Amino acid sequence: MGMDRPGLMSEISTLLATMNCNVVAAELWTHNMRVACVIHITDELSNGPIESPEKLNTIKGSLYSVLKSDKDPKGARTDFAMSVTHSERRLHQMMFADRDYEGVSDDQMWDLDGKIRVENCIEKGYSVVNIESQNRPKFLFDTLCTLTDMEYVVFHGTVDTDGQKAYQEYYIRHVDGRTLDSEAERQKVILCLKAAINRRVTKGLRLELCSDDRVGLLSDVTRIFREHGLFVIRADVNTRGDKAFNVFYVRDASGNQVDLKVIEAVRQEIGQAVLQVKEASSLCTSPVGGTSTRARFSFGSLRPFQILYNLGLIRPSQ
Repeated sequence: MGMDRPGLMSEISTLLATMNCNVVAAELWTHNMRVACVIHITDELSNGPIESPEKLNTIKGSLYSVLKSDKDPKGARTDFAMSVTHSERRLHQMMFADRDYEGVSDDQMWDLDGKIRVENCIEKGYSVVNIESQNRPKFLFDTLCTLTDMEYVVFHGTVDTDGQKAYQEYYIRHVDGRTLDSEAERQKVILCLKAAINRRVTKGLRLELCSDDRVGLLSDVTRIFREHGLFVIRADVNTRGDKAFNVFYVRDASGNQVDLKVIEAVRQEIGQAVLQVKEASSLCTSPVGGTSTRARFSFGSLRPFQILYNLGLIRPSQ
């Protein structure tokens, strides 16, 4: 976790390659000039977990040196987790803890044609959160993660969608049973939910890479991006067997849209069959097609919400 800057992903992956670490998976998010990244690595020689405390401390210290900046008021942080972690769940936790929701105006953050309201339902003893926004995959996951990270318990919720728009309503209390009694607390919930929704919004060009996997592949690819002035603003790196499947969203170093001539030069160097350009979408999803069909459901009656219950994101009504 740290301050974002052009070329940072290249620096991180190059460092790990020089320390004989193989990146088998990684996910990187950027928001409000902050960067959060969860990386799964193995030892290049053993192809298993790195068990030496000395080597782990060396890697941690080296990563901190890459991330730290005198201009960063919040500071950089690196750590290891030996247990299995849901990457997107962890990224939300990291960015919330880093307070990426601070210092951003509504004009910069809230561009999804939506609105959020928080009101108290005194007769039922709950606070009610209403969210209206453009619909997209994982919208529900993102909002519930944030309410959980803020230590609110969702006792009942309803989701309503007509294809293009999504509407969510949650009845919540604080973990100690309190409702949101102050205006400052209600405004913070609104700000944090806006940040959670916008973390997944990426206004960049989508590049998809499919190649034979090898040690140092990510380092080489991101170095080529950096040498051509491409700024990785989001990445999803995966390996399946002996194949690498990576997705990058890129802009130029100034944060503007990329010149397609630059992309073609990058493809020539990496391999045109290996690196494909996909149409960019600010929501990182394919457009919703078909006719508008309204769907409505409640948390209490739908089995797919079991995964959210298992993650601790919802609780049965009380």
